[in-house]
Amino acid sequence: MQSLKDHDALIPQPRGTLPKVCAAALAAMTIGGTVILSPERLFGWVAMVILILTLGPLLHGLCLLAEEMIYHSNTRYRGRGLLSHVLPACGLGGKTLLAAGLAGLLLYLAENPLPHKGQCWKLLFLASALYALFKSLGVLGPSEVEVSDVCEGRKMNVAHGLAWSFYLGYLRLVLPRLEGSIAAFRATHQDNSSSWGRGSRKLLILVPLNANISHKLEEEDDNICFCDNLPNSEIDRAGVRGRVYKHSVYSVLDEHGKAHECVVEYATPLLTLYSMSQESSAGFGEPERRQQVLLFYRTLQDILEHSLECRNRYKLILLNDEHEDDPHFLSKAILRHLQQQEKEEFCLTPPPHQEMVHPLASASGAPAVNGDWHHPEQMSREPTLMFSLEKPQPLREPVENTYQ
Repeated sequence: MQSLKDHDALIPQPRGTLPKVCAAALAAMTIGGTVILSPERLFGWVAMVILILTLGPLLHGLCLLAEEMIYHSNTRYRGRGLLSHVLPACGLGGKTLLAAGLAGLLLYLAENPLPHKGQCWKLLFLASALYALFKSLGVLGPSEVEVSDVCEGRKMNVAHGLAWSFYLGYLRLVLPRLEGSIAAFRATHQDNSSSWGRGSRKLLILVPLNANISHKLEEEDDNICFCDNLPNSEIDRAGVRGRVYKHSVYSVLDEHGKAHECVVEYATPLLTLYSMSQESSAGFGEPERRQQVLLFYRTLQDILEHSLECRNRYKLILLNDEHEDDPHFLSKAILRHLQQQEKEEFCLTPPPHQEMVHPLASASGAPAVNGDWHHPEQMSREPTLMFSLEKPQPLREPVENTYQ
């Protein structure tokens, strides 16, 4: 029983409504004092304070609206309506507009609304109390744009946590072993007639925008066929001895019927995002899910680009969900990225040996002294890029030579 109490003491509980109650009580006491001291100016003071507290956020919302409409209307809102999505996201929603409208009406109906200079302290206290009330009620709260900016800047979104968990708990462990697993698989499948290109030696990670993942790729596209699993990778992890990590090899048919083998899988954290959107208690709808998928993709891409362990061992594929009319969309997307990887690779075969002309002999027109220097036209050919396939070696420390 004591351990249960200690456990509950460590877990933070959801915050309650105490700030709203305190703010309401503070506003009630301040308004009550104003009624007692100067009842004839009550409506004027309240109207002026409400205008002060709402006009600033409205002007700030207009500044946010300019940024969103010029640069983010398509990427963040997918061209949706101005009134239904962009204005509320910028803090120009119904609560603030209604408060400003009521304040204007009270100011119009009130007689002698402006207080004298000696009563500025009353206006100050009243403004502070009403500000606390409206802030607690959400009328003066930050807009969705500001919240999104803060969460993205401080890595506080669900997508950021899932991306880092996917990298630290999975990709950083398995990607350094991927090349060896593929080599072992190919050694035991020599009779397979399918093609293994250089792009196929990477882990293809599928990221669908709708986060709806099928557990068997062949059920989504009949041009994709499951071949086998790569040899298991066993890693001691979090107290589990020999925890098993595995990848699946698929054969993808192109338009000519040629099979291309590759290691492909969905990003499993998207299952969490999709499940959250199906739970009403999570407060996570389809627009939020789509935005989180995009943030997940961007965050994971940035993490992997700066990871030395994972560099050149993966390929992120973002899948658009508007493809219901194409039954082979998935296979086409995979093949397109495989072909792109092949085109981006330089030819690693060294060019045939060609003899060169000594530059001095070529410039003077005189024959070369050494018989190996001839064919002057070879000096004008385009240079060929050549890369070594050997693994990088660590730098050697300088050796000090002493002479006795």
